[in-house]
Amino acid sequence: MSNEFNVEELFGENVFSLRTMRNYLSKDAYESLAGTIRDGSQLNPLIADEVADAMKTWALQKGATHFTHWFQPLTGATAEKHDSFLVPDGDGGVIMQFSGKELIKGEPDASSFPSGGIRATFEARGYTGWDPTSPAFIKAGETGSTLCIPSVFCGYHGEALDKKTPILRSMDILSKQVCRLGELFGIEANGKRAYATLGAEQEYFLIDLDLYAARLDLLQTGRTLFGRTPAKHQQMDDHYFGAIKPRVMEFMYELDAELWKMGVPAKTRHNEVCPAQFEIAPVFEELNLSIDHNMITMDVLERVAENHGFACLMHEKPFAGVNGSGKHNNWAVCGPDGKNWLTPGDDPHEDAKFLTMICALMQAVDTHADLLRASVATAGNDHRLGANEAPPAIISIFLGDQLTDVIDQIEKGGAESSSDGGTIEIGLSSLPSLPRDATDRNRTSPFAFTGNKFEFRALGSSQNCAGANVVINTIVSEALDEICTKLEADVEAGKDFNEALQVVLKDIVVGHKKILFNGDNYTEEWVEEAERRGLPNMKKTPEALKAIVTEKAIDLFGKYNVLSKTELESRYEVYLEAYEKTVEIEANCAVTMARTMIVPVAIEYQDQLATTIQKVEAVGAGDVSSMRELLGEISAATDTLLRTTGKLEKTLESGFSTDFLELMGAMKDAADTLEGLLPNELWPLPSYAEMMFII
Repeated sequence: MSNEFNVEELFGENVFSLRTMRNYLSKDAYESLAGTIRDGSQLNPLIADEVADAMKTWALQKGATHFTHWFQPLTGATAEKHDSFLVPDGDGGVIMQFSGKELIKGEPDASSFPSGGIRATFEARGYTGWDPTSPAFIKAGETGSTLCIPSVFCGYHGEALDKKTPILRSMDILSKQVCRLGELFGIEANGKRAYATLGAEQEYFLIDLDLYAARLDLLQTGRTLFGRTPAKHQQMDDHYFGAIKPRVMEFMYELDAELWKMGVPAKTRHNEVCPAQFEIAPVFEELNLSIDHNMITMDVLERVAENHGFACLMHEKPFAGVNGSGKHNNWAVCGPDGKNWLTPGDDPHEDAKFLTMICALMQAVDTHADLLRASVATAGNDHRLGANEAPPAIISIFLGDQLTDVIDQIEKGGAESSSDGGTIEIGLSSLPSLPRDATDRNRTSPFAFTGNKFEFRALGSSQNCAGANVVINTIVSEALDEICTKLEADVEAGKDFNEALQVVLKDIVVGHKKILFNGDNYTEEWVEEAERRGLPNMKKTPEALKAIVTEKAIDLFGKYNVLSKTELESRYEVYLEAYEKTVEIEANCAVTMARTMIVPVAIEYQDQLATTIQKVEAVGAGDVSSMRELLGEISAATDTLLRTTGKLEKTLESGFSTDFLELMGAMKDAADTLEGLLPNELWPLPSYAEMMFII
């Protein structure tokens, strides 16, 4: 595709944005809907029909024939049920119609989506509801287009069956608590709200589509179950930020153009560490919209990749032994004053507000580290965490040396020399400005402060960002709630606000400083130190998911009406079942590949080699001991593969088992040994070297 286009004209071309709405809505309807989108005010149902008709008119002009409520069920993907605008006119013709009722509510079959028991097969009713804070968009195809309306998805009794509903709930409670803190600092909300922002960096692999089609494991599981590490992969660090190959560059041109059309502010593109690995990052946006845009990005990545003969892999660990892919979740808070409250300020007042937020995050993450770990717990991410640039399963916070020095002084409760030689006292009257880049970056930390945001690096590349951000929003809201409650009581009792704030922050630091760690999170020394500090280290998903249904979690989410006990229990069941099914599918796929693809060629080559040995011996052509040794190695590896395959088959008969992964690992070791011994032309699978370098 040509890269000659006007970005300003292209951007948002397929989005029913505020800019577009002006041309299709009356002034009153526009101002009403704009207020809902910008300020979170309640939607006026009286304008629904006008908005629906305007949306339909615009969509028809874009070539759309159908509309769909686009929602995010607990599968982690997105879902659509398409309805046409077509309505018979009674005279043998049709009219194109779209009502406010159809815009506001849809009814997909709720029993066919994972619900953890909330909806049974005979309880099919579920509802999708328009989310006006995220604009409708056109999903364009070659022969037709569809109007997509971002929506929530709930059960008959209002239970959240999706990822979006809890996000919206958590954003409301976060806004309330941030505005409450703002009032203590003399910042009046005046009808404005606070909100979280997000920048979701998306890592992915591209491999040739023909090679992808030849790998049953990639087709069925998204990752390679077998594969020998090639001689050269990422050791030379020559792929990271390297020159982008022309074929990939053409893909990226089209990718950016398609995303810009859909209003996704794609900003950064580059080669990642591993060959065939890449990253795309957007401009920061309000949290709910950013999550929707990331889900759109994942869809567009796969679709555009096919246009260029690629398969886009977003599994967390598609190749063993090299970098996996994450989704770096850059989270910050914008207060009712319109400022980022995680940016060090230009005066003592701003810095005190900033440090209050830092301490709130320390308390939140330390208190609920188990929930943060649970929010990134998937079968795919278990292969990635703690290996090759992914943070470990131990949740900790990186603040950097200078900010940690400030935290140390808060703990001491008095004026000390700061790390840059200045004088510092924690309070509104004399706290000096902190530098904008007060930290280095720690790529091994799961929750790192990076100057004006926190980067939660533990998310897996295939995950929906919603789950982790529901947790972050809610635990920070709880911490701010407790801080505000204490400060309000102190001020009411006549205490000086600055002095009261210093006491509150000191208490938080003393109680939660153990969550801070600025060093290398990959070392065994940190694992031992974390254990001494009492930090949880839940390496596997089944163990990590238990945090969702603890009394602590149920009390937390219930208190703020983000998720009820029933909703939490349903999610636990859904996520645990997804983990078990994923591993079971992988196990069955491994058995199939071993039995029907790898073992047959190993036996074939053994036969060829044995025949050759016999012929050489028969004519006395020379020593065949090395060939016999090779035959023995192949026979031993084949036997090991067959025996472990048989064990896995037998284990599969009894249903899910934690032994699946260990047995698959043994099968992979044997198969990889065979890959290194058999002729390349006989090996039935594209190799790691081919998949990583033929792009």
